[in-house]
Amino acid sequence: MFRYCRLFMEIFVYREGAKKVEEGFTADELPELLADETNVVWADFRGETDEEIKQARHVLLDIFKFHPLTVEDCLETRNQPKVEVFPDYLYFIVHGIYPEITDTVHFATKELDGYLGKNYVVTFHAERFKSIKLVKQQIRSSTFAPQRGAAYLLHQILDQLVDLYMPIVDDYDTYINKIEVRVFLMKKGNNAVLEEIMDLRRSVARLRRISVRQLEVLYRMSHAEFPQIPENVLPFYRDVHDHLVRISDLSESYRDLVSGLFDIHFSIVANRTNDVMKVMTIFSAIMLPLSVIAGIYGMNFDNMPELRSRYGYFLTLAVMAIVAGGLLVYFWRKGWIFQKEEEFVPNSDDIDKTVI
Repeated sequence: MFRYCRLFMEIFVYREGAKKVEEGFTADELPELLADETNVVWADFRGETDEEIKQARHVLLDIFKFHPLTVEDCLETRNQPKVEVFPDYLYFIVHGIYPEITDTVHFATKELDGYLGKNYVVTFHAERFKSIKLVKQQIRSSTFAPQRGAAYLLHQILDQLVDLYMPIVDDYDTYINKIEVRVFLMKKGNNAVLEEIMDLRRSVARLRRISVRQLEVLYRMSHAEFPQIPENVLPFYRDVHDHLVRISDLSESYRDLVSGLFDIHFSIVANRTNDVMKVMTIFSAIMLPLSVIAGIYGMNFDNMPELRSRYGYFLTLAVMAIVAGGLLVYFWRKGWIFQKEEEFVPNSDDIDKTVI
């Protein structure tokens, strides 16, 4: 008989009419616990080491009798969200926030695999999940969730997992506003800001990709497609689906805003370049007639009376000054130079001044 270590998994059992949830069971006791359909069993597996993954594979194949392909997917950690139905159970993959390394420019998730049967929930994860921890705390203090069935218990896990997205999603809004103000205030092209925008775009794209695929999973689970989820529990799944819809909509709007930041950045850089070109053009336009005058009197012909004039040099400089001054006045009246631009003043609600 395979010797199972209870350290890599936790088993929670709610017996009908009990006032508290029991725990501390071993894998060898699972067949007897599952045989009583009035029990609600939650087996949570953690696969952080090769030995734990090996033991989890034996439990999933030998005790729960899950399909080998789903077990292989379960033990891998690079799968996209999905849900598959089998005669006696559901297999699903969802992704939760990785809070230790996730920020607005690096959106990271970790995979949670699981099974839902008539009277059991099985979860497997290589990383520790805050949502799993919160639900464990809930059922240790109250039997409300497990006494409503395995499907409702799974809803609690998914609900906590989706709700943990919101703080990160809210941070995107603040960060995008700060980047937007920095773009407006920059005096010239700033590669550092451009790199931040590119990192932000990649992060938002991953949030969008994960939320959309996860949205499909929650949609199928919340619309009476699977017999493992009773009709009376469906409204709770629809509530989780609605929360994820909001996250997906926000990610879509953030993607548009980030794309807009690229356009604003390049427009400002183009405007700064145009300002430089305008100054150079005005300078060239002023110098051109002066160069013509200097070129004319630089020709060494003998029949040029002005060359022998006592005040010719000073008169030529005066003419050149009058021409230059006249052009400056003309350009000023046209509004091409000496026009003070309105300074952009950021809204204090949109930006933390310490960031700028």
